[in-house]
Amino acid sequence: MASKLLRAVILGPPGSGKGTVCQRIAQNFGLQHLSSGRFLRENIKAKTEVGDVAKQFIEKGRLVPDHVITRMMLSELENRQDQHWLLDGFPMTLVQAEALDRICDLDLVITLNIPFETLRDRLSRRWIHPPSGRVYNLDFNPPLVHVPRSAPPVFWNGH
Repeated sequence: MASKLLRAVILGPPGSGKGTVCQRIAQNFGLQHLSSGRFLRENIKAKTEVGDVAKQFIEKGRLVPDHVITRMMLSELENRQDQHWLLDGFPMTLVQAEALDRICDLDLVITLNIPFETLRDRLSRRWIHPPSGRVYNLDFNPPLVHVPRSAPPVFWNGH
């Protein structure tokens, strides 16, 4: 008899630590860490149809529309029907959550409730390297190349 597959989602605002928490949970419990941000970067780099559409919005500083993110993520989940997984960065909206609900039953939803002041402090010190998606923090994980404190942070909302 096959064991039940675990389907889990972690929710929280940018800067709440979703990626870090997902990485640790996935590693400790043998789950696939499925990051919408990573999939977006991969699709953009591979110049897929989804990547090209997403890039147009990102270059204008706009959020990628629900239907684009949903299409990408549901396709990724289809490829992992026989795997345990933990979603990071999806769903982010009600429309995305409803689409996910139509294709699977979740076993676990983890919500990170972080005080606004903590989020503000974390995000004001955060730097993201867009090509790789690496996240840095000037306090505890600075980039290898020195960045002047007066330089504005680089944000990429393909989270």
